[in-house]
Amino acid sequence: MSSTFSMDPGADQLAVRDWLHGFAADVVRPAAAEWDEREETPWPVIQEAAKLGIYSLDFYAQQYFDPSGVGIPIVMEELFWGDAGIGLSIVGTTLAAVAVLANGTDEQIGTWTPQMFGTPDDVKVAAFCSSEPDAGSDVSALRTRAVYDEAKDEWVLNGTKTWATNGGIAAVHVVVATVDAELGARGQASFVVPPGTPGLSQGQKFKKHGIRASHTAEVVLDGVRVPGSCLLGGKEKLDERLARAREGVRRSGRGNAAMATFEASRPAVGAQAIGIARAAYEVALDYAKTREQFGRPIIDNQGVAFQLADMRTRIDAARLLVWRASWMAANNRPFTAAEGSMSKLYAGETAKWVTAQAMQILGGNGFTREYPVERMHRDSAIYSIFEGTSEIQRLVIARAISGMPIR
Repeated sequence: MSSTFSMDPGADQLAVRDWLHGFAADVVRPAAAEWDEREETPWPVIQEAAKLGIYSLDFYAQQYFDPSGVGIPIVMEELFWGDAGIGLSIVGTTLAAVAVLANGTDEQIGTWTPQMFGTPDDVKVAAFCSSEPDAGSDVSALRTRAVYDEAKDEWVLNGTKTWATNGGIAAVHVVVATVDAELGARGQASFVVPPGTPGLSQGQKFKKHGIRASHTAEVVLDGVRVPGSCLLGGKEKLDERLARAREGVRRSGRGNAAMATFEASRPAVGAQAIGIARAAYEVALDYAKTREQFGRPIIDNQGVAFQLADMRTRIDAARLLVWRASWMAANNRPFTAAEGSMSKLYAGETAKWVTAQAMQILGGNGFTREYPVERMHRDSAIYSIFEGTSEIQRLVIARAISGMPIR
């Protein structure tokens, strides 16, 4: 059922927002510095979220299918207002879930998405594996191969994935692989690798500049065999799509397994960036009102006050773009001008800019770990890189508005 676009969340959405804000303030923020320093998955925080119902398939499904479209953005903004590293540890599983929702059958969705979350007493996480050492923005260059063994009705996967959130520690991995190299990106498909499948192992775990509480690693696939039923969408649908591609029929971005996932998730990632930006802005605003220099609060100076005015303006503008794109997606409105990419691009760049301004307002204090804006600034850096770099977002937007194959 379609809904009218509105900037006025309903009572249920406001209740969810306030509930999540309380969790972010009382549970996430007090733990943020510790887990950032440890650079480890904050399992106790995830488990607490699971016990409260925040980390669960039912909760995210309710938000995902909210016809207003703003359910997921509200969730993301509040959790990442608390802390980006812990926030990504809590919501990282949803990217794999979105991959199944975007590409899978109803039976596959019902089988695999519950296993991605586990239970409050036995919490699990999931991983979406697309990027490779030599294929990031260029998804057509994926070298991971999937070969069908017709005699056994199994797919055999070989390759190395990188930059995988929860990679190697996940119960369920969703892997994008090439089934027909001659077709480039249109010759790819997504596969579920069930828990405990032989041949899948964790490679290098990355030590990162930011979002350090979120586990990021390589995933090595060495002769991994999965049942034919683990091909998302099924073989009949894949064969039909490959046949059309071979005939030269142009397909939209949804014809590609990785792009279908990214297209659905970009506004949500933008909302994460807004949460970081808002958190840094609030720290800077409070600091400017209480920090005195030359006998008066520094916010009395136009230089500082105007900085804060611009910060708030850009945050609100980014939220408008994210909510518009999220509403469009929820109501099956096509992104004719790449509105999803617009939202992620502007929100990501806003987070980087706002956190830098916050550090400047705090001066030397902003450069220390005694104040959280230093961590927020580090966390924000990834938002012009992952889920499509800012340059790729501009390319997508430029192609959409011009109708030209811009390179």
